[in-house]
Amino acid sequence: MSETAVAVAPSMGIFERFLTLWVALCIVAGIALGQALPGVFHALGEATVSQVNLPVAVLVWLMIVPMLLKIDLGALWQVRDHWRGIATTVGVNWLVKPFSMALLGWIFIAHLFRPLLPAGQVDSYIAGLILLAAAPCTAMVFVWSGLVEGEPHFTLSQVALNDMIMVVAFAPLVAFLLGLSSIIVPWDTLALSVVLYIVVPVIVAQLWRRTLLARGVLARTLRTLAPMSLMALLLTLVLLFGLQGEQIIRQPLVIALLAVPIVIQVYFNAGLAYWVNRRLGVEWCVAGPSALIGASNFFELAVAAAIALFGFQSGAALATVVGVLVEVPVMLSVVHIVLRSRRWYERGIAR
Repeated sequence: MSETAVAVAPSMGIFERFLTLWVALCIVAGIALGQALPGVFHALGEATVSQVNLPVAVLVWLMIVPMLLKIDLGALWQVRDHWRGIATTVGVNWLVKPFSMALLGWIFIAHLFRPLLPAGQVDSYIAGLILLAAAPCTAMVFVWSGLVEGEPHFTLSQVALNDMIMVVAFAPLVAFLLGLSSIIVPWDTLALSVVLYIVVPVIVAQLWRRTLLARGVLARTLRTLAPMSLMALLLTLVLLFGLQGEQIIRQPLVIALLAVPIVIQVYFNAGLAYWVNRRLGVEWCVAGPSALIGASNFFELAVAAAIALFGFQSGAALATVVGVLVEVPVMLSVVHIVLRSRRWYERGIAR
């Protein structure tokens, strides 16, 4: 098996399998530590340069760079081999998911749930939901694809293409959707976030990947770094909830309410991608990962961007963290649905 293949189809380790449990424990730990050591957490929250929080920047890099090492941008040429699946996933990721999330945020957060939410945070919650949906996942999708026996070259080329689109589309898309929601867009901070959390990590990861491939140690390095990304994410959550703890203790219902549009958009976008692929006669081994990529979110980027744009104690930051909390169990249920529906899917394309 090649280095690339090893990187594309990892097994789900203990951290990935129980990510929701670890996230829940970090929420409890963060709230408890925030109450016990408020001075420490406020000092960390105020350690900023040009609106970028330095502890979070370090943690986000530790999250993102190891994940981006898995991506071979040279695989972009393979998009022509699975163009129907690629077109479906790109359409759902960039033309449907961000807009459907903005709509769901408007329906549930701005209207149905408004009386139950802190009045001053409603717009911020919607902003967090938009940030969560504005970029497709680039890491956990390799795990989801492996669980549904997905075509590895499709997954690799799709993720590489999404990364290239994200470099140029993330900031304008977020700004447009925030503008539609009448939320003030801090363009300078948004542009800085894109450079700091997308452009530079992609360049660094690709240069590092070439070096590791030349030395024949890419797969070993990925295995070594695998726990680092999730540990950095968990530490970020401890920090975030240490600063958000007082608000959460006062209104725990907020977490459940924010989860509603996130869960709906995952099932909607996964189902849409799966159905369109079936209508187009795409093979099941491509349709499965297409549905999962179409539904999942780059929550590491969303958390970092929300903190940079709106601050640690904002509703936007809290909304992105709720996305982390619900994504793994919901995506595992989508994996289960894709596996159980294989016969139905294949009967449809065989006609």
